[in-house]
Amino acid sequence: MFGLTQKLTMPRPDEALAGRTDPIPTAETHFVLKRPLKEPVENGHEVAIFGMGCFWGVERMFWQLDGVVNTAAGYSAGYTPNPTYEEVCTGKTGHNEVVRVVYDPLRISYAELLKTFWEGHDPTQGMRQGNDRGTQYRSGIYYSDGLQRIEAETTLAAYSAKLEDAGYGAISTEVLPAGEFYFAEAHHQQYLAKNPAGYCGIGGTGVTCPIGLGVA
Repeated sequence: MFGLTQKLTMPRPDEALAGRTDPIPTAETHFVLKRPLKEPVENGHEVAIFGMGCFWGVERMFWQLDGVVNTAAGYSAGYTPNPTYEEVCTGKTGHNEVVRVVYDPLRISYAELLKTFWEGHDPTQGMRQGNDRGTQYRSGIYYSDGLQRIEAETTLAAYSAKLEDAGYGAISTEVLPAGEFYFAEAHHQQYLAKNPAGYCGIGGTGVTCPIGLGVA
């Protein structure tokens, strides 16, 4: 395993673990929403991917929103194909813990999802969220198209200005095209619904944005 200092630094592609050809097993059905976890995205629905720290609490934030029709915990923005949780935690895959959100834009907008993103974690912490440290806990928005990119960058600028005015540090959120999304193992899916007493520093029990900014 990497030491702490190495885990806070992204690996180069040539340093990444080899991974595997086949996807790792995951859950068949969303534990809360009762929908097939890997169901095709319906016509008119859209996908958003966010990294905000521990994906257990992040996923719960989003499945509770009216207009969100499916969520899944997984890994993205790295190099290793079909990584396992243990591999991601070494810091040698480059992946982030992320949540894939499928939503109905007639019921909830991407701007509203971004508001949950920005105000649901502290985007100034770099390669960590609270006590969770490592490259897999970095803040990230992974956009599906040009419109999502524009909205993400616009809100990043607005929140950056507000945080700077309030005396906080610079936002470290990465805004990148959505790459391959890999579903996490079954026990990570909807973890806090299956384990209500489970700890997670994100999503009502720990880290949030330093100030409620009212920007969307």
